Amino acid sequence: MANQTRKSNRKIVIASGVFDLLHLGHVRFLEDAKKAGGINAKLVVIVARDSTAEKLKGIKPIMSETQRCALVESLRVVDEAVLGFEGLEIGEVIEQIQPDIVALGYDQISMEQEVKEYIATHNQPILVVRISKFGENTLDSSSKIKQQILDKLAGNGS
Repeated sequence: MANQTRKSNRKIVIASGVFDLLHLGHVRFLEDAKKAGGINAKLVVIVARDSTAEKLKGIKPIMSETQRCALVESLRVVDEAVLGFEGLEIGEVIEQIQPDIVALGYDQISMEQEVKEYIATHNQPILVVRISKFGENTLDSSSKIKQQILDKLAGNGS
């Protein structure tokens, strides 16, 4: 996969996330991630496993990992979506996909440190970019969407 792409000088960008309750913030994040690779970039999205999502967020996703992966892959901007590795091993992801760029969301701070340490330790020529948050006061996170649903069910929403 990666070698054929490299021969065509097409940059590989990886982005990752849980992508539970897919929303416009996710789409904008992935669009900006792909733009970071320039013209003809290939965007590979790593969708977190259910067990990884629960470990990171303290709660299981509403949608299963296979459904989340299928939804992400159906987005026009995404070239390939794959389920992540158990155990959060960024090194395994980098070795398998061989990205030119790792795109991180505004809230993936601990992952940025881990990626940069791996790149430095293994002398990899990989660029790490941070994608800005999309919009303000919008339903730009799955947590906000879940909370609004709960509020409406409880009669607290408008």
